Amino acid sequence: MKTLRLILGDQLNHKHSWYRDDSDEIVYFIAEMRQETDYVVHHIQKVVAFFEAMQEFATWLKLRNKKVIHFKLDDKENRQDLAENIKYLVSKFSFERFEYLLPDEHRLDQQLKKLCREMAIDHQAHDTEHFLTNREELSNFFQDKKILIMENFYRHMRRKYKILMNSNDGPEGGKWNHDQDNRKKWKSDIKAPHQYLFRKDISNTFNRIQKANIETIGRIDPQRFPWPTNRKDSLKLLHHFCTNLLPHFGDFQDAMDPSEAYLFHSRLSFSLNCKLLSPLEVIKAVINQWESNKKCIRINQVEGFVRQILGWREYMRGIYWREMPAYGKQNKLHNKNPLPSFYWTAKTEMNCLQQTIKNSLEHAYAHHIQRLMITGNFALLTQTDPDQVEAWYLGIYIDAIQWVEMPNTRGMSQFSDGGLVATKPYISSGAYINKMSNYCNDCRYKVKERIGDDACPFNSLYWNFLAEKRNYFNNNPRLAMMLSLLDKIEKRELKDIKKRAVSLIRTLKDRKK
Repeated sequence: MKTLRLILGDQLNHKHSWYRDDSDEIVYFIAEMRQETDYVVHHIQKVVAFFEAMQEFATWLKLRNKKVIHFKLDDKENRQDLAENIKYLVSKFSFERFEYLLPDEHRLDQQLKKLCREMAIDHQAHDTEHFLTNREELSNFFQDKKILIMENFYRHMRRKYKILMNSNDGPEGGKWNHDQDNRKKWKSDIKAPHQYLFRKDISNTFNRIQKANIETIGRIDPQRFPWPTNRKDSLKLLHHFCTNLLPHFGDFQDAMDPSEAYLFHSRLSFSLNCKLLSPLEVIKAVINQWESNKKCIRINQVEGFVRQILGWREYMRGIYWREMPAYGKQNKLHNKNPLPSFYWTAKTEMNCLQQTIKNSLEHAYAHHIQRLMITGNFALLTQTDPDQVEAWYLGIYIDAIQWVEMPNTRGMSQFSDGGLVATKPYISSGAYINKMSNYCNDCRYKVKERIGDDACPFNSLYWNFLAEKRNYFNNNPRLAMMLSLLDKIEKRELKDIKKRAVSLIRTLKDRKK
């Protein structure tokens, strides 16, 4: 039966069982589309990375004698819409059957279901054969439970896949979670690692995007593109992480430094989210490296990394499918302020925000603590509309796909789901930033002051946020101590703190994008 099979840009799984089928009646379809470039303003490196990866995957299929239709952005036949393109191809080539891999984004899932209802041909959806859970596993695991706790799900996953488990069915090393060991500030006594950065010439793809007048953010060097866009390069990056970065990953996974864009982080998230690498092969590679080098790699380095992939990544996906589509509208704290304009320019005197945003504009990247405790923290303290925060996060990071970005933004970063993901809002004053980073020494603001023009803005914004949202958090045990400290601030000083915070927020609103 003449069959059209759709491959989306984040479904580049070389190991999928589809490709063991040698039937000459099957045609694979890959497409660059304005539908995907325009629904949010993306970083230029993100658009380039997806288009390059799709091109290389199409080439890989052709080298294996697969029939491929690959629409480029400027192809005359390209309708720039997924459904319209598929309808056009089915009609033109008289396909009798349409198959697709289950999308990881709700909007695409709904679009394809609607399309299949409209088309009068056989159709079937297949699993992507990538994730370690199905869409419903998290919901089933927490069925009839009022509180969702990631740690419980993580332990379930460890047992299920026998990851870092000892012979007595207990956790390797005696503890399930080594997070307490993974909060060190990076200092120059530990040498900064060499980064494995590719130097690809992507001028053709870049020029095609420019010619189409696609609106993007960020910067790019078309002759020196640093990201992996095929499986071979992704495996090289995985090997580099295991041999060079893993020995210090856990220790400094939360650390931040203005001169180090990546520190000991793997930079594998784009390869994972496009499915060029599978989560299980990444986990096994890391564990194999540890088992071969236990003298120089402590278990906290490994467990911290495994938890991010086996625990947090699968957990976020489960939350997404459990809560969509209502989750995309959550705003429990009723925050409505505009996102500050410097999120697009990095033009701010706050050094932590300037460095973090500059890093993101230059590299389409920031690690999880920069996202959570710098840009996310400030957006929450200034009571920014989560819709605007989410659109920025979804656009600026090369690894941002809605299934992982939305629950991390609305749940973890902005607490707009009211505590479904996080048991407390992840907010802090300047003290935490000073503890975990090397930003504050070179900042024009004074990290220990709460009021005055030279005081760190995070300080007044932090206490003002707690005061304004107090009714919402009065019964939250994890904030009890901070609310108690809020009560101990003298009324006159608290009044000055609030005045300073209101002034800061008003200034930001006046400078909105």
